[in-house]
Amino acid sequence: MKLSFSRNNLIQSAPLPTLLVIPSGIGCSFGGYAGDAMPIARLLAAAAGCLITHPNVMNGGSLYWNDPRIFYVEGYSLDRFTAGEILLEPVRQQRIGLLLDAGIETELRERHMQVADGCKASLGLNIGPVVITDTSLGITLRKGSSGSSWGDLECPASLLRGGEVLKKHGATAIAVVSRFPDDFGSDDLKDYREGHGVDLLAGAEALISHLLVRHLGIPCAHSPALNSLPLEVSIDPRVAGEEIGHTFLSSVLVGLSRAPDLIPAKVLAEALPHAHHLLSAKDIGALVVPDGALGGESTLACLERKIPVIAVTNQSVLRVTKAALGFENEGSALDSNQVLTAESYLEAAGLVTLLREGISIEALRRPVKSVREAT
Repeated sequence: MKLSFSRNNLIQSAPLPTLLVIPSGIGCSFGGYAGDAMPIARLLAAAAGCLITHPNVMNGGSLYWNDPRIFYVEGYSLDRFTAGEILLEPVRQQRIGLLLDAGIETELRERHMQVADGCKASLGLNIGPVVITDTSLGITLRKGSSGSSWGDLECPASLLRGGEVLKKHGATAIAVVSRFPDDFGSDDLKDYREGHGVDLLAGAEALISHLLVRHLGIPCAHSPALNSLPLEVSIDPRVAGEEIGHTFLSSVLVGLSRAPDLIPAKVLAEALPHAHHLLSAKDIGALVVPDGALGGESTLACLERKIPVIAVTNQSVLRVTKAALGFENEGSALDSNQVLTAESYLEAAGLVTLLREGISIEALRRPVKSVREAT
């Protein structure tokens, strides 16, 4: 007898909403550069059917990837989401307000305006209005004792005032561009371009987007304004996305164009009792995170909620490991099986698929333990 198959015969498992977190500014081998974690996000989105991740993963300078299975959620929002304080509502389109630092020189500002026009004309994004802050934001960059990057913002009130104006004029998401200091001759920049350093911009970028999201409650992401670097022929391929254009803004605009709305959990309880299309922390099926970065808010919230955490080998300057948290201590009350280890993101994708399909991990280990009677 001849068997025939059609698409109607195929059974597809429901998506397993999965978080992918790769902290910025800690020098991760995967995800510490210009969008070099995008292939990882694409792979995990295919394995999970629904991936929630943050701009550090998806911003590739002049390069980007749009996938309807990937939710672009800024880091502060991601922490609040895993804590159960906000929910994510998928949208077809955001109206992206553009907030430009008054400290950006005229020619460099025009370059960013051209990117906005190009994304509007060529990609069909809804961009506008544009606001320039009432004073220069005053960004300084620093490096912590651990080697991770961070920074200071001299005029946070100016940043927030600009964001308020954009929201008042109808922006539902905000792309902010601030003038970062050029540091052409530094050893840190040289190391980064060669692929063995920390992104010194990332810590200050996170500060800016966190402030806006916390104040306004809408999706926001940041793009630094810098003068073009001198040509260097020996750069690491992972930083090439930042070298091939005048700005990094295009990937931010694409990411924000379909970033989910941020809905306070109390609004759901009070006014949206039947909003089943919203994603909540209860829907999270797994978290994928570097094995040395298990101390972040999202990770700790997932551990508290008994959500499986997949710790992937991904070298960085942090050493907050499974052992450091006490998961490997004899007699620990922590569930060691909740933190699964993976030597690569290829293996992590296999674990996500296993969780999505409801396959016991014990069945794929050797030797297989016998079923025992409870005592």
